[in-house]
Amino acid sequence: MDNKNVFVAIALSMSVLLFWGAFFETPKKTIDQKNNQKLEQKVKENSILPTIDQPKVIKKITRVESINKNKRIKIENKSIIGSINLKGALIDDVSFKKHKQKVEDNKNIIFLNPSDTKDGFFIETGWTSIGNKIKVPTKETLWTVEGNNILSENSPIILKWKNKEGIIFEKKIELDEKYLFKITQKVKNNSNSLIELFPYAQMTRNKIPDDIQNFYIQHEGFIGVFDDELKEDDYDDVKEKKITRESSEGWLGITDKYWMAAFVPESGKNFKSTFLYEDGYKANYIINKPTNINASSTGASELRLFVAAKEVETIDGYAANQNINKFDLVIDWGWFYFFTKPLFFVIDYLFKISGNFGTAIVLLTIAIRLIFFPLANFSFRSMAKMKAVQPEMMRLKDLYKDDKVKLQQEMMALYRKEKINPASGCLPVLIQIPFFFAIYKMLFISLEMRHQPFFGWIKDLSAQDPTTLFNLFGLIPWDPPSFMIIGIWPILMGASMWVQQKLNPAPADPIQAKIFAFFPLFLTIILASFPSGLVVYWTINNILTIAQQYVIVKKTTVKTN
Repeated sequence: MDNKNVFVAIALSMSVLLFWGAFFETPKKTIDQKNNQKLEQKVKENSILPTIDQPKVIKKITRVESINKNKRIKIENKSIIGSINLKGALIDDVSFKKHKQKVEDNKNIIFLNPSDTKDGFFIETGWTSIGNKIKVPTKETLWTVEGNNILSENSPIILKWKNKEGIIFEKKIELDEKYLFKITQKVKNNSNSLIELFPYAQMTRNKIPDDIQNFYIQHEGFIGVFDDELKEDDYDDVKEKKITRESSEGWLGITDKYWMAAFVPESGKNFKSTFLYEDGYKANYIINKPTNINASSTGASELRLFVAAKEVETIDGYAANQNINKFDLVIDWGWFYFFTKPLFFVIDYLFKISGNFGTAIVLLTIAIRLIFFPLANFSFRSMAKMKAVQPEMMRLKDLYKDDKVKLQQEMMALYRKEKINPASGCLPVLIQIPFFFAIYKMLFISLEMRHQPFFGWIKDLSAQDPTTLFNLFGLIPWDPPSFMIIGIWPILMGASMWVQQKLNPAPADPIQAKIFAFFPLFLTIILASFPSGLVVYWTINNILTIAQQYVIVKKTTVKTN
């Protein structure tokens, strides 16, 4: 295996992995239509066909107008602030207190919004019955409050509503110190006959968020774990066809890059989940077996709801303490999970001791280079020898250009003479690739890097370098369009990559040589829009590689006479 071919392959692979999602739509996943049809048929056969459809909301008003038009219960703890709409008992107003919209801004991240706003994203819970024979609460129902009128840590609220038949519906909503709501629904049957009700929960998002990153490296959209199996469905998948699944254990919801909402149905009860598009994107579940409530008796159902920022420590804590299988996978650690997640804990530790996430990135890069120092040395020696014998290789190619067999014989003789194994540089490079992508993935998805500054002009490592060559890095008072923002760090990265190329053997193939020559410029332009933390990592890694490779090249001599 020739080293130049290895690096061409790696370069092209990196291009596909890093940039396919930036220019092309992510391929739609194949939906298991056969399983969906079987499940729908099974539901029909069992006559379990209660509907959870609600009246459609047509009017779109501002968030402030919507919040002010109905009576509400305030929500607040250490992590979130918002309110519950007493019309429908909807959880439709949640903001994250610890996470701001901009770096120098006091405005909280707004996650949940009322149903009649453009960005509506809201949670409803309730009961339904076969054929909707029993009058149950809907989104139009006005609930009354008993006791506390503020939902906070250790201060639950109780909502009640009674229908004309005397059936009393009650919701007890509890909130922990972070992001967990526990909702207990009770029904007191004051009628003269047995009633059958099915508990359900549904989240609805009016539209795809404007800031969604339609990018291959991270999933945003519908997610769930059903009987130990993780399922991820894009918005396009769900808009194309309703997706239904049955499970006895699991969770489901909608995830953004940094935020998520998820239901955990009552443990041990078989449920049907549905992801669909119908007047908005919906993720819901309904318990398959009805709750039978005799006359003068009470029935109940519980669920857990997470409306959360995807903080690693918090999510891992919920997965362990709440015994929720694979709940940590709501953070998209990717293919190299067993590399990516430990790397996060390393950089988080370095961040805590250094006090600067950018410094932590530099320290992690140095640590990784030290770990792979022996392997890199082995690879660089091989490349240095290949570069040293390149003039002789070119002479042989010119001399035997019409005799391929003789050329191969002479090349092998040259390799044996100089003790060069063309494939010896491949393995060390290939071993390092999973770690490179794991670091790349970890930095890309990390909420902990969001709004963290580095030195100088970098105020947010999760955002692109704000400087640009086209206004001389701020010296000219002009704001160029976004596609022209090519900052200092991307330029440093491109320059370091160009220097690194000069230390490697030049490809003999003219086409390969042109690809290599263009690649630093290509990456500079593309990475200009990437999070600056990633560009800092890549640049520092290139500089350390150049230093190590330069020393090896200087020490490596080959006699070809």
